Amino acid sequence: MIMPTILVVEDDNDIRELISEFLLSQQYHVKLASDGLEGFTMFQQYEDIDLIIMDIMMPNMDGFQFCQLIRQQSEVPIIMLTALEDDVEQIKGFELGIDDYITKPFSFNILIKRVEAILRRNKRTKVKSSTQLIYENLILDLQSYQAYEENGLVNLTKKEFELLQLLMENKGKVITREMMIDKLWGYDFYADTRVIDTHIKNLRKKINGDYIKTVVGLGYKINE
Repeated sequence: MIMPTILVVEDDNDIRELISEFLLSQQYHVKLASDGLEGFTMFQQYEDIDLIIMDIMMPNMDGFQFCQLIRQQSEVPIIMLTALEDDVEQIKGFELGIDDYITKPFSFNILIKRVEAILRRNKRTKVKSSTQLIYENLILDLQSYQAYEENGLVNLTKKEFELLQLLMENKGKVITREMMIDKLWGYDFYADTRVIDTHIKNLRKKINGDYIKTVVGLGYKINE
């Protein structure tokens, strides 16, 4: 089992080392940075960061600036660790996209439990996102080949499901009838492209939402 890698961004040497030792004792992989600038550089350098524990008050780049930069390119979980207890600071952190907030002094056992909870929740989210496509009230379960709306299961044929999947995976892009035939039937399938129109017509009858848009002369799309 590959253990998660945690980036600790903390300017206090003693606290940084204590956190590192405790995480290592729990078999986590740990990377250390002494300020926000170094932490951001390390995050860009390594692609295997699973969680970030960061302080707020740091030289060169504070925790708020660091978090803002991270959130511009990643949804990696972030725990903000700081001596600041002001509600305003906590609210600012959550508005920037942090996942949890722990004030100093803190219990290392509580820190580990928070880390475990966030990593467990993030893992479930990744698994869910890899097996489901969601658009407004429409959900496609790619493992069971079933579609759902707010009223429950939508009975689709295999080709209808695959056609809807193709559109949802390419939101905002126009998919021509020829592309649909190529993707779903293959080059060797010879048929009038109107077969696609029939499938689209049936899909629109079965799903409640007006998701599928016609692009005259080209094909179909689902808006971004």
